Parts: sequence; structure tokens; C-alpha cells
Amino acid sequence: MRIMLVNPELPPSYWSFPEQMKFYGSKTLLPPLGLLTLAALLPREWETRLIDLVAQPRSDLDWDWPDVVMLSGMLIQRENLLDLIAEAKRHDKTVVVGGPYATSVPDEALEAGCDILVKGEAENIIPLLLQSLSRHESGIIIESPEKPDLTKSPIPRFDLLNLTNYSTLGIQTSRGCPFDCEFCDIVNLYGAKTRHKTPAQVVAEMDTIYKLGWRDWVFICDDNFIGSKKHAKALLKEMNIWMKAHSSPFCFITQASVNLGQDIELIDLMTEPNFATVFVGLESPDEDALASANKFQNIHNPLLESVENIKKNGLTVLGSFVIGLDGEKPGIGAKIMSFVEAANLPMVMFNKLQASPNTRLWNRLESEGRLRAKLGSGNYLYGKLNFEPLRPEHEIQQDFVHCWDQAYDSSNFLKRTYNYYLAMRPTRLAMAKKQGLEIRCDEPKQPFDPVRFFTDIKRFFRLSWRQGVISKTRFQYWKQLLGILKNNPTRLVQYLSVCATGEDMFKIRRNVIDEGKKSVIS
Repeated sequence: MRIMLVNPELPPSYWSFPEQMKFYGSKTLLPPLGLLTLAALLPREWETRLIDLVAQPRSDLDWDWPDVVMLSGMLIQRENLLDLIAEAKRHDKTVVVGGPYATSVPDEALEAGCDILVKGEAENIIPLLLQSLSRHESGIIIESPEKPDLTKSPIPRFDLLNLTNYSTLGIQTSRGCPFDCEFCDIVNLYGAKTRHKTPAQVVAEMDTIYKLGWRDWVFICDDNFIGSKKHAKALLKEMNIWMKAHSSPFCFITQASVNLGQDIELIDLMTEPNFATVFVGLESPDEDALASANKFQNIHNPLLESVENIKKNGLTVLGSFVIGLDGEKPGIGAKIMSFVEAANLPMVMFNKLQASPNTRLWNRLESEGRLRAKLGSGNYLYGKLNFEPLRPEHEIQQDFVHCWDQAYDSSNFLKRTYNYYLAMRPTRLAMAKKQGLEIRCDEPKQPFDPVRFFTDIKRFFRLSWRQGVISKTRFQYWKQLLGILKNNPTRLVQYLSVCATGEDMFKIRRNVIDEGKKSVIS
């Protein structure tokens, strides 16, 4: 059996980072981990090919080769996914569709011609899928009533990837989240009880990508990495042992709830094996809005204090905010920006609320008659509200534009980034050397890589040209660069990396302002 696994195209979004991809020489941010996991679950004797249309041209689709086409995607990929189903059927292929979008909205994929629709996670469903394929069944939905035991989940087929296409690789250590935020679809998709891979499984995945030659960023794409703090702490200790034995070849990013900021021990356990960045859903500084969204963990854990603790102890916070929540007061944009500036958050994501299918928010709005006909685009940056808000929609749009305009004014951005890394403690290695401690590794350091060295030099000159020569903030750029070198030099690489990301944010800012003007005209 020949299987073609296809990841649909992804429209421009916050996570596209086209300028950063140029800096890294990559095509896109992350590979499709779900399809790689599915590939590992299929019989080994089957031939499998991965076509990632986010990183590859559509011409790479060879419709004559496969017996079965398997597709997965998110709501934001909906349009291209449905188009691919129709195209595969025109080539008389058996089509299997799964993933978050198909799980939440199965009817659309079936209507487009999908033969077998998989709802939920693949680990428990593979025997049913193989059976359906052997019987040549069509127009059916298969699902399992039980959530899978992740201790039986295989190592994803990272060998199917062209690693040069990606700036980051993804691994997963758990699924599910103990919190039940009204607008979030994680509990609906993966459950409120967190399920985990064993530390040995996670280390095996790290070992796999290491042997494939990966030496860069790794995104631990758990729904909430600290959903179980007990598990997270046990895992981090094992990750630290492996990282020290392999001379720390990876730098980790993950997602966590804001209560991380009230657990200094856990933050220290994360920074030791080289966690650098954590994505945190801050959502709103308005407690009424947080309460309406059932985001009580952000009320019980002081937001500013939590962010400060995470920052000072060595992690970069990428904070996410949602505009359009029920209960938020007029002028929320200014209030959000006051928080961003008080915390000196360099990287922030501003989203316009959309109701995702089958979430508690969706169900409530439907019962109140406030859902609009459209499903929603899944694009929280360029999409429109798919419900009737409680305050005028033009005010929500104004607050949204205000946040992007103020946050990513180049001078404001550089100032926050500088202040953030000035306040961060030095790296562990620097602190140890200052205390006269010896840092030991079980293996020699990674050999000098001249290609990577000159690539980094090229990136630095590219950034310095963009922000230090042709930008209106060029004097600020050089002044701050010297300030970091003088006052916190061990954070220079992180500082410059975030500065480079600003190039994408400046572009989004311009697009958001233009879209805002069009909405006013219309």
C-alpha cells in the first residue's frame, strides 16, 4: 500500500514569520507532527510519503503514485483541505481525513468526498482504519470512545522530513489541559485530564532527531506543558541529564499556563535543560472578561507578578491576548498596552476572538442566538468575528488596531525588548563561572561548525542593515546593542533573535492598520 500524507497550505497568520524564515534560511516554522505520528502508526511495510504544502510547492503532489491520500489540518487550513479532497477524488484516490478541523466539523469533509473521516486521536483508531481500508468502505466516520494511552504512542517518523525546510522541530510530551477556558477547543479535542508520554519516550524522541542531525530549536507542542507539574518536573530532570550528556544541542520552546510564574523551582527546572521561551495565554488584564471566559487561573495568579517571575528567572514570555471577550470594558486596547509596557513584553500576540466549533463558547453563543452563519476562518489575526459581540464591533476593531500599532511601533518594540533582557538574570553558565563553579559535560562540546558560524554572522549583518542602517530607529538599535553587551552580554543571542522577529511583527502591524482603514471605509 502506498500512502501520501498531505499537510494543506496555511494562509498568512501570526505564525508564518516570512522574514524570520529568510533569516534562518527555512521554508516554514514547524512540520506537521500529527501526520508524522500517523505515519509511525501505519504498517511498516507500507510506503509513505509526506507532502507538506506549507513548505513545498503544490506541484510536488504526484497523484499517480499513492493508493490512499491522508489529509489532516486545522480550521485555518479548511479551504485548501476541502480543495485537496476534491482533487484527490478527481484522481480516483481513496481519501482519509483527520485532525482538529475534521474532528470538530466532520460534515464538510464528508460532503467534499472524503471516504473515511477519523475523529479524535489516531493511536486507538488505527485498527479500525486498517479494517475500513481493507473493506474499501466510503462515506464513514470512525472514532474511539476512549482517549489513547500516550505511553503506547510511537516515535513520529521524523525521517520523512526534509529538515532544511524547518526552523523548528516539534515533539509532544502530553495532551489535554486541566483548565476549561470557554473559548478554547483543547478540552473538547483532547480532554481535561492530561495524558503523558514517559520521560523515556521523550528522551527517545530527542535522541531520534539528534541522530538525524538536528541541532536547533525544538517546540514542545503540548497543550499545557505544566498541566501536571509533577509530571513536568520528573520529565525535566531526565531531559536535563540527556541534554548535558549531549552538550545541549537543542533550545526549547513550549506553552504553559500563567501559574508557571508562581513556581520558581519549576522555572529553574525548565531553564536548566535549555528552555528559552514559553507561550502564555494572558488573554486580558480585565478580570471581568477573564471571568466570563472561565479563565480563573489568570485571576488567581497575579498576571504581572507571574510574568516578572518568569522573566527574571531566565525565560522569554510570548504573551497572547484576546480582544472581543464578553465582559471586557471599552478601551481594553489601551489597558492591554499598559500591561505590555509595564511587563516590557517584547513579543506579544493580539487576537480577535472567534468562536471555535463545539467549544463552550460556541455552544453558549448558539443558545443565545449570537452565532453568525459563517464557521469562522480560524485566523485570529486577519479573520473577522463570527458572532455578535456585546459591544460595538468597530470598537473591538479599534482596540485591536491600537494594540498592534502601539506594540510594534519599531521604537516601542526595541525599547521593551531591551528592558526585558536587561532585567533577566545572566545564563546559568555565566552565574556558575562567577561563583567559581566548574560546569562539566559527559561528552565533548559540539564541534565548531563553520557553516553555522558564518550563517549567524550573515544573519547579524542582515539584521543590523535592516534595523541599524535603514530604519528610523538605527541610533536606538546600536545604543541598545552596546547596552546589552555591557550590562547583560550572556543574553545577547536571545536579544538579537527577538529583534529579528520584530521584522515580521512590523509587517503585520502595517497590514493590520491597512485592514483597519478598509473596515472604517466599508
